[in-house]
Amino acid sequence: MAEDIRQPNSDPRSVEDVRKAIIAECRRQEESCLYTSTSLYIWLRSVRCQKRFFVAAPIVIGGIAGLSILQDWGWDWVSALLALLASLFPALADALKFETSVDETSRLAAEFKALQDRFRRTANVTALGDVQAAEKALAELMDRMDVARSVSITAPEWAFKEAQRKIAEGHYSFAVDQVPSDK
Repeated sequence: MAEDIRQPNSDPRSVEDVRKAIIAECRRQEESCLYTSTSLYIWLRSVRCQKRFFVAAPIVIGGIAGLSILQDWGWDWVSALLALLASLFPALADALKFETSVDETSRLAAEFKALQDRFRRTANVTALGDVQAAEKALAELMDRMDVARSVSITAPEWAFKEAQRKIAEGHYSFAVDQVPSDK
């Protein structure tokens, strides 16, 4: 029987080679998402603390500025200085865009964590079945990854270093994934 040359096989790789490539790419992206989401969550804790400070500080400083004992001691200038300082906090918080940072960082951390889980599932389940379905799933996940990355919020280096440390120490490893040791 003659070979059909109208639709040549454009991919000389075997189905198993394609499957292995899909699984490897899913693993790479899963790891990338793990580091990104962990860095963002660590940074998010810090940003939330800063936001709380910027909410609480002017209240406390304003309360201290209003103490009558300062006027009794003749420290009117201290009261005025503290009142001025307290009034600067809302402007600083607005300029630093803490509200946007917290909301956007929180959303992105959750998105990267969800992508991490989806890449893992694609590698462990989808790729073991129909290769074309796995390629399609990987392409869809990469599109989602492109959207998440397009926001361009980057955690500071210290948060990434902390994420590396925590991941290396096994903080994000599941017991079910651990290889049992022979006793």
